[in-house]
Amino acid sequence: MAKKEIKTDLWVARQLDDCLIEYDAQGSNVKEIDDVLKSASKRGTGKAGYPEYVFVIQDFVVVIEDKPSLSKHEKLTEAGVISLEQKDIIDYAVNGAYFYAKHIAQNSSFQKVFAVGVSGDEKHHKITPLYVDDRDGYKKLPDVESFTSFTVENIYEYYTRYVLNEKTDIEKTTEEILKDAADLHEYLRTYGSLKDQDKPLVVSGILLALDDRFFKVDDLLGDESTTDGQLIYEAIKRRLKASNVGPDAKRDKLMSEFAIIRTSARLNEIDSRLGKTPLKFYTEFLKKNVFDNIKYHSTSEDFIGRFYGEFMSYSGGDGQSLGIILTPRHICDLFCELLNVSANDVVLDPCCGTAGFLVAAMHHMLEKAGDSPSKRNDIKKKQLHGYELQSNMFAIAATNMILRDDGNSNIKCEDFLRQNPAEVQLKCATVGMMNPPYSQGTKADPSQYELSFVEHLLDSLTKGARAAVIVPQSSMTGKTKDEQAFKENIMKHHTLVGVITCNTDTFYGVGTNPVIAVFTAHEPHPKDKVCKFIDFRDDGYEVRAHIGLVEGDSAKDKRKHLLDVWNGRTEAPSKFCVESEVTFEDEWLHSFYYFNDEIPTDADFEKAIGDYLTFEFSMVMQNREYLFEEDDDEET
Repeated sequence: MAKKEIKTDLWVARQLDDCLIEYDAQGSNVKEIDDVLKSASKRGTGKAGYPEYVFVIQDFVVVIEDKPSLSKHEKLTEAGVISLEQKDIIDYAVNGAYFYAKHIAQNSSFQKVFAVGVSGDEKHHKITPLYVDDRDGYKKLPDVESFTSFTVENIYEYYTRYVLNEKTDIEKTTEEILKDAADLHEYLRTYGSLKDQDKPLVVSGILLALDDRFFKVDDLLGDESTTDGQLIYEAIKRRLKASNVGPDAKRDKLMSEFAIIRTSARLNEIDSRLGKTPLKFYTEFLKKNVFDNIKYHSTSEDFIGRFYGEFMSYSGGDGQSLGIILTPRHICDLFCELLNVSANDVVLDPCCGTAGFLVAAMHHMLEKAGDSPSKRNDIKKKQLHGYELQSNMFAIAATNMILRDDGNSNIKCEDFLRQNPAEVQLKCATVGMMNPPYSQGTKADPSQYELSFVEHLLDSLTKGARAAVIVPQSSMTGKTKDEQAFKENIMKHHTLVGVITCNTDTFYGVGTNPVIAVFTAHEPHPKDKVCKFIDFRDDGYEVRAHIGLVEGDSAKDKRKHLLDVWNGRTEAPSKFCVESEVTFEDEWLHSFYYFNDEIPTDADFEKAIGDYLTFEFSMVMQNREYLFEEDDDEET
């Protein structure tokens, strides 16, 4: 038993080390806490008693107690509360952690105390946190998979969400963005009579004008000779020139998309209801509610992409007729983490939409680049490449990058499938990210299958490059003859690393069940290669009314667990991850390889026996007892 306890102690310590949490074992380096623990014996002797681990972050104290057996995780009273009976405090992880945390809360100046009970081992375990209050007892919080919520970066957000039940700054910002998008959509319709496809272009154009240092909102006077649209159009042109957007053909293509700002009479006439032109009204709205958020926001949130998605959803056509499904921010960030994007990588997104992947990659790369001006400039100007076929999306993507001081983002308005992979390879892309058009391929035109885009992307990367794509599950099954051929050809030239089944609400409102597939380019798939297939449908993201898909309380913890399993830092039961060799004929999905390796608990066994006895009794009552009689003539 002692050996098992040590193994659990060491596993918990590794988890804390992975999260870069500085902790103390069997005591505390904080004198006040250590003094309190000197009278915290679990046996009630008044002598010293120490939990497995204690750490202090900001003004929070976290106490951890662990047990090697899952059966010794927690003991409740008949009333359903945590037992503080001496034996239960000694024998059970949660009970012991609560005892120590309560002692600290009652006898020290620290009032924000978490108790964490851990049981089991690396593969099968439970981690249950409590928030302990010296007056109100405790608040039981949802189980977690790691200690990432208790890091210096996350603990206050965790406390705000779980303990205070308040919205975080990110949640508040998201709600404000969606409300502003709804309001702006209504204003664009009411005062501008704009078509759905033109709405995001007007927004993007105005944002570019606002980013021009010579442009002043007060100069928009509704003049008939030099219209507001002309002033905004000229500001866009100056902003593109200042960003060195080139060549001329690219700049001209962008300007042609924004021409409606200058040519629309309705936008440039003073509206009696507003006392100004719709363009000035929109510009004032965007300056106040949107521009500052986008321009100075430090995260990888694709704000223009969010607005675009909102506009399209209101129109009842979210781009699905063209297979356009915008990638959520958290998926873009997850790609960067799965591929371990570095400051030296060159990133290619051949179906870049509103540039969400490129924005996320840029933020991750800049974060790792340090303060070197030349390196940061190279990342922005040389290491981000994209293609986008739809001209309006191209304009929005370019705007998205320009507003992040990356006007020369190397995004081209071209059909990626028509590009020669050998020529694209000259970009020396070491990372590929893609969300291709969905459900466009047919037997008559197999080149539009998602797997066709995947193969073309892999062919276009450098040898050894890492690539991640998000595609419908159906792509991984490869039911048609053409899709089977694509899978076979991909494995002949490239390596499948693994596939992650995503939350079915990832593209909320679209009705697509997506997966993330990860590859290594130009390295033929070895027959004995073991791939990882992960069921990550429970990713902690949830749909909330009037908002859509948002980060739930457990999302950070679940993502940390996913990355730990993906990178081999921890094991997981087969219900989460299966490792297997694969062929092109297999379905590249967790559900195809899954087998149940869970060890039944006593409760599972008792339930199974109870179910069987209930079934037998039911059959006997129906005069079918012969089902349970032994055949005397049966040979043995």
